Parts: sequence; structure tokens; C-alpha cells
Amino acid sequence: MTNADDDVRAAERLLDAFATGAMSRREAALGLLALGLASVTGGRAFGAAGEPTFRTTGLNHLGLRVSDVARSRDFYRDHLGLTLIRDNSPGNCFLRAGEHYMGLFRSSSPAVDHFCLTVEGYDADDAMSKIERLGLTPRREEDRVYLDDPDGLEVQLDSRYGSWPGTPPSDS
Repeated sequence: MTNADDDVRAAERLLDAFATGAMSRREAALGLLALGLASVTGGRAFGAAGEPTFRTTGLNHLGLRVSDVARSRDFYRDHLGLTLIRDNSPGNCFLRAGEHYMGLFRSSSPAVDHFCLTVEGYDADDAMSKIERLGLTPRREEDRVYLDDPDGLEVQLDSRYGSWPGTPPSDS
């Protein structure tokens, strides 16, 4: 018996469950989508049990969109003890949080801009290939790779804690 035979039987079970009312149309559609994704990605759907696509070793940094960079800088520095790395106010600034950092970016719509995860054995070319094989659309800027999570939050992947694109900033 082949994997294709298993996939056909799994699809038939999903459709039977939908036909008998044991599963909603949405659940059946998502199940069929997962089966299709698994076949495209070599039998492993994104988020399926087994080996993960990447091994995350920690949170690298966080980027926030804020309405007033200087006000937010002062809040995080004065109340939460972050230290200034680089201040490009009013446009942006970067604060150290232990081995990590946080970027503040001026915006009329405050929100999480992105967060970066440190992944084991990170290689930008390899990350792009893996993400594309999952049927997702990555974005690359130099050695930085970005993808959206299911809710549209931007996730960046990198190789080490507190990494900085280009030349690392010095603490002020």
C-alpha cells in the first residue's frame, strides 16, 4: 500500500464524516487542505506531529510600532530597566533587554511589528526553501527571513540571540 492510497482513504474518511454530519464543512475543508499540504511537503504538513521545520532556541528580539518613540523609549527605560542601544528618534530606537533587544518604530497604528526567533543551524537560503516547500510565502531582506503566522503576525528567523542586521550597535 502506498502513501497515496493512505491519503485517498484519509480523504474518504473526511468526506464521509462530513456527509454524516460528524464534521462541519469547514473542518472537512481544513482536513483536505492539510492532506494536500502534506503531499506537497513530502508527507509532513506544517504543524504536524514529528520533527519541526525549525528548532527554536529562544526569542531573539521584538519590534513594536509605537505612536511616540521617545515616550515609549522613556517608559521601557525608566519603568522596566531596558538600556538604550541606539536612538534615532523620532523614527525609531533600540533598547537592550538582557541578551536581547527591542526595536521601537514610529507608527500611527501601534502594534507588534514583528518578533524574531533564534533557530538552531539557521541559514537564510535553507529557511527560504523550507518555508516555500510548506506552501507559505517568505520574505527575505539580506540574511533576514520573514513569514506570517496564521493570524498575520510577522515572524523573523535568525541565528543567534540579540543578533543585529549589519554592524552591531554599541551601547550608549
